[in-house]
Amino acid sequence: MSDEKTDEELLAEFQQGDAGAFERLLRRHRRPLYTFLVRMLGDRAKAEDLAQESFLRIVKGAAGWEHRARFQTWLYTIARNLCVGEEGPPVVETVAADTAGPDRGAENARMRPLLQEALLALPVEQREVFVLREQAGVPFKEIAELLGVNENTVKSRMRYALQGLRKSLAERGITGEEAEPEPEPPPSVRLGRA
Repeated sequence: MSDEKTDEELLAEFQQGDAGAFERLLRRHRRPLYTFLVRMLGDRAKAEDLAQESFLRIVKGAAGWEHRARFQTWLYTIARNLCVGEEGPPVVETVAADTAGPDRGAENARMRPLLQEALLALPVEQREVFVLREQAGVPFKEIAELLGVNENTVKSRMRYALQGLRKSLAERGITGEEAEPEPEPPPSVRLGRA
């Protein structure tokens, strides 16, 4: 797919009046952004509202966007800021992979509440890094830019998040094999990783 345009190229085309370019961006990022918001908020209706608001803000701010900023970082910065503005404690909800077979689906259904509890036990800073990296596929460098911290801090938060999840899941009787992460989404859904 070497002829596929980057997010930045599509946004530049949208700036020049190509509405179709924005539609391609929307199709590319709608699902991962929605899933990120669901995992941060635990409320599908709020996540849908905030996903729409995020894209609306992209439309409104597109004229001022400069190519030196990555689209993905800009989008998740907007979404994160909208999450921070939500009232109440953030709740995390895992979303089963669409391609899960019956056995995997049953295992996911059993693991889902345990993983939710484990994620909720993490400090917000660690949970945020974990969800951005593992769900949204945002590279560590971009997470650092998004959060306004250095990359080593992000990596440290990720390490502590993984340790916390392992410990929390072990306390709930989940072994390393059972806690194996879900498979990666298909390339059409996955965002670039560093």
